[in-house]
Amino acid sequence: MDRSQKEIAVKEIEEIFDGAGSVVMAAYSGMTVAEMTELRAKLRERGATIRVVKNRLARIALKGKPFEAAAEKFTGPVAIAWAEDMISAPKVAVEYAKDSDAFEIIGGFMGDEIFDTAGVEALSKLPSREELISMAAQLLLAPVTSISSALNSPARSLAGAIATIEEKAAA
Repeated sequence: MDRSQKEIAVKEIEEIFDGAGSVVMAAYSGMTVAEMTELRAKLRERGATIRVVKNRLARIALKGKPFEAAAEKFTGPVAIAWAEDMISAPKVAVEYAKDSDAFEIIGGFMGDEIFDTAGVEALSKLPSREELISMAAQLLLAPVTSISSALNSPARSLAGAIATIEEKAAA
């Protein structure tokens, strides 16, 4: 890789770091191509991506960023997983790491926060964007449902009373 290619690679990594909701760093030593392909597919399903990065280039890309201290975690073979949202990459990475001996989470960052392994695991347990939207919709619809039930209740009672009066009048 010549100097111009390295400059391009650093720019790409900077764009990843700036545009990602969260970034998970993981050691992948010993993973087979099939395992990495499987992990890529699982990440892609959730809108996330993984990429193997050169540590030196990643450290350069981190310079001047709020999460620059994460540069110390770039030792050995490191891959970064990221997504636009904050939850997808940590969720899939932690899930995959539980079943794999070769894939080990070493940390991550989101905004100004730098996480160790436990922090990434905690982040993975948060509800996803879709789950949060669903919860919010349920919370918004609950009062509407109870209001409509309350408004319809007197009408049902009135209709029942009218039907009873009609039956008595007919008898």
